[in-house]
Amino acid sequence: MQRIDALIQPKWIVTVEPKVVAETDHSLALDKGRIVAVLSSDEARERFAPEVVLERSEHVLMPGLVNAHCHAGMTLLRGYADDLPLEQWLNDRVWPAETRWVDRNFVVDGTRLAIAEMLLGGTTCFSDMYYFPDVVAEEAIEAGIRAVVGMIALDFPTAWASGPDEYIEKGLAVHDRCRSAPLVTTAFAPHAPYSVSDDLLVRIRRLADELPVPVHTHIHETDTEISQSIAATGKRPLARLDALGLVTPALIGVHATHLNGEEIDLLAQVQANIVHCPRSNLKLASGACPVAALLDAGVNVALGTDGAASNNRLDLWSELEFAALFAKHVAADARAVRASTAIEMATINGARALNLAGETGSLLPGKAADLICVELAGPGLVPVLDPVSQLAYSASRDQVTDVWVAGRHLVSEGALTQMDVAAVSTAAHGWAERLAAT
Repeated sequence: MQRIDALIQPKWIVTVEPKVVAETDHSLALDKGRIVAVLSSDEARERFAPEVVLERSEHVLMPGLVNAHCHAGMTLLRGYADDLPLEQWLNDRVWPAETRWVDRNFVVDGTRLAIAEMLLGGTTCFSDMYYFPDVVAEEAIEAGIRAVVGMIALDFPTAWASGPDEYIEKGLAVHDRCRSAPLVTTAFAPHAPYSVSDDLLVRIRRLADELPVPVHTHIHETDTEISQSIAATGKRPLARLDALGLVTPALIGVHATHLNGEEIDLLAQVQANIVHCPRSNLKLASGACPVAALLDAGVNVALGTDGAASNNRLDLWSELEFAALFAKHVAADARAVRASTAIEMATINGARALNLAGETGSLLPGKAADLICVELAGPGLVPVLDPVSQLAYSASRDQVTDVWVAGRHLVSEGALTQMDVAAVSTAAHGWAERLAAT
């Protein structure tokens, strides 16, 4: 018999690839941080001698969720600027608060809080865009979560960098430091076309091609953004990026709430990626991403939470439910974005967008053991006639009992195993007192 680290025996298993279906009487074998096999439980008992056998008799075992867009450090601004449109939210509240308060310590405490929230909710990988990406990388490594750290860039100075040259210099230094980190990779993260000049975007395109890494940016988030771009450049933002050579398979365009048919065709033709953040877009009244049309055209659409300052929670379960329901409303078609599609958006599609599909996003032998158990029990979840539908429309982060990243058991029976939740919360309360006083 083959010795392995662990054998997990759930009631149902959803591998996501090759398709999203719930199978019974199957087990997952993991060893040295990787998935060895997904096979019938009878065969698993005959083939493997595990150090640990974990039985989860009312649970679905599935890939960990992938949050393809967030601002982890901004979790400390949860509730700070609610019920405002995007431009007022940014200009009157968020940017002034960041100018006053954001430093390394702010990002340390905000990122720790974000990671704790995400892990407890079953997110095993996140893509971040915020200041002090070196800090975000360090905190992700310490916590054991998988992360894609954004090498942020803007035209104007912030606490992280004084201008374009320093953003690039510091970003490349972060990239170099992450080369030896097995769970952390990087992406260029120009904030948005309205905050980044053509010259800086061209530099980023060239560097992204050389490294190579994805380019992660906000795009077409509001009508105002588009009208201002046309007034300033004569082009819609996506057309401007295309003219600069940035609309490629490496593009991760976030929000995309205002797209026309030609733009959808362009994204499909070049195999670019879109990250849909439904709760944030609804809360800011930014618009409606045409998810069904994008998927029908063949565009890879992933899910993100955005930051807790505009969403209030880093909860991929809420996002995948909203994504399915809102897409049906926008398309006026109850068949749009089925439960299985929403789960793909929250797992393998996110991994594809982040160039990590060979490592995470599905339960295939050889991939990293990034997995979660979700308990489908209790009055709000039974009877379980269709586990996949139950995951999309009934389950929540409260049902996540176990989380593994690269085989490391980071959440066990609903509790973090490696992080001090009390210390994380105490730090957040301290920042709340400072923010409330300004």
